[in-house]
Amino acid sequence: MEIRLEGQATQQPPRAIADHGVIGNLSTMALIGLDGTIDFMCWPTFDSPSLFAALLDPDIGGAFELAPAVADARVLQRYLPDSNVLLTRWLSDEFSAEILDLMAAPSEAGNDAPCLIRRVRVTRGRVRFRLRCAPRFDYARVTPTVTVGSEEVLFAAGELRVRLCGAVEFKAEPGAVSASFTLEAGQHRDFVLDDASAEPLDADDCDSIVNRTVRYWQDWAAHGSYRGRWRDAVMRSALLLKLMTSRRHGSIVAAPTFGLPETRGGSRNWDYRGTWIRDASFTVYALLRLGYPAEALAFTQWAAKRAETCPHGSLRVMYAVDGGPVPSEVTLDHLSGYGGAQPVRIGNAAADQLQLDIYGALLDAIYLTNKYGAASSHAEWEGVLRVVGYVCDNWKRPDAGIWELRSEPVEHLHSRLMCWVAVDRAMRLAQKRSLAAPFAKWAEARNALSENIWSNFFDENLGHFVRSKGSRELDGAILMMPLVRFIGATDPAWLATLDAVGDQLSDNGLVMRYNRLDGLDGKEGSFAACAFWHVECLARAGRLQQARDNFESLLTLGNHLQLYSEEFDVRGEMLGNFPQALTHLALISAAYYLDRALDGSKNRLWPA
Repeated sequence: MEIRLEGQATQQPPRAIADHGVIGNLSTMALIGLDGTIDFMCWPTFDSPSLFAALLDPDIGGAFELAPAVADARVLQRYLPDSNVLLTRWLSDEFSAEILDLMAAPSEAGNDAPCLIRRVRVTRGRVRFRLRCAPRFDYARVTPTVTVGSEEVLFAAGELRVRLCGAVEFKAEPGAVSASFTLEAGQHRDFVLDDASAEPLDADDCDSIVNRTVRYWQDWAAHGSYRGRWRDAVMRSALLLKLMTSRRHGSIVAAPTFGLPETRGGSRNWDYRGTWIRDASFTVYALLRLGYPAEALAFTQWAAKRAETCPHGSLRVMYAVDGGPVPSEVTLDHLSGYGGAQPVRIGNAAADQLQLDIYGALLDAIYLTNKYGAASSHAEWEGVLRVVGYVCDNWKRPDAGIWELRSEPVEHLHSRLMCWVAVDRAMRLAQKRSLAAPFAKWAEARNALSENIWSNFFDENLGHFVRSKGSRELDGAILMMPLVRFIGATDPAWLATLDAVGDQLSDNGLVMRYNRLDGLDGKEGSFAACAFWHVECLARAGRLQQARDNFESLLTLGNHLQLYSEEFDVRGEMLGNFPQALTHLALISAAYYLDRALDGSKNRLWPA
């Protein structure tokens, strides 16, 4: 089937972005379709080359297919309660069968090799299954050799050696293996994909790992403190954020995927397998509010380390999971792309942009962690001094802004706002902890930033704030103004801005980032995080009924597992990399505030 969008002919992808669940082990993640196919996974870490990428090219990307050999069964997919263990079920008149998918949870030793288990089980009837495993190494640029042994297959190329084990007769194909087997009610079979250097697992080992992994996630979820109206959605978001966290480094990837388009068949296809400084304050706020201070502290320490090791106070927009530089952006021209969306990119050129908003996100995270977690070290504070000094000297510069525009830099309101946040939070932290700081210089910069924002970004004729100096347009990032306490949520100037955002950027609760040219071809969808920010702004403005209506509407746009991508098209279908951390962070913040507001809480809802 062909669909035509943006003047292009594109192939209909075999699986919608939304038709996936995810599993992981705090080192990497895999996407599993409703048909039981693993069609995206990087191995062995989030930012390693892909092992399976059929989502981006069904012909050559590589996939691990496993499902009943029938076409008319009803398929359901869910997580085991309070876990990241995925269960896919097939139900028909003649049989019922299921696959339990998981990656082994980290052990206490913490040096585990990656291990993926697929447990097939029949609960009724007699079922024949088909399996085909076709890994493609190095972003599908390398087809491995295949060596079939007794109930074991070795896929190898260079130093990478991946093993598949299972009690079936594997048949070799070029770069793949296949198998067919039948199970009766009450029978099950395990398939294990792991590092070939690890000891092979027996049946007892698999049982132990399955039980340990379920227990690991449920124990973690039990520490969550949210008990509000939307616990299912909030805790799924929390579990996802934990899944996207590097156990080794403490960083959190923006998404585990690359190349999923923001426009169907278009060219807005980015690699999000890094950690954005931009997400810092959202991450720390969400984790603290949900009762996970250890994860909040680990992420803040990872982010603060970037400032600590930066001699001039200038930070990169994003970093690799281990804190190193993000690879240079290149295109994978051999991949056809999701639904024909090209080019498929890895690496990210935006890492080298000037984005001044990141400094406010970092300082807000450090401030929150100091207030509700552990105090920063002396070395971390020295890093803060350098970062804030850089902000004081550079805040007037035009930049690419939060949305990483690939056009001429301009002076963005959001960037100016977050520079104000950086200086403000540094001053508050220094005062609360009696830390040495150049208070006079900082106070002068904070006041100048506030005056500059009102003078250059509030349009008296329009009666509301605008996205950039000299512009008359709006930007979804403006919604951050009351959330970071720059302006009161019921200030008339802000309410007028909120109304303007609703009129010009919102459609039935969905909110665009902007409505303008941005240096890229084609249009994009509405931005999911902006929609949740809008909900929180409405709630803070006292418009609780509208906020709740919008929030409930957004919840219906999540997929069957309450997972969200980066954007929605006009039909509410998911676009962009999936699942997206920033979307889930904004969902948590909106749910937390709205829930408290609906309860009429008089407590302070945002740390001062």
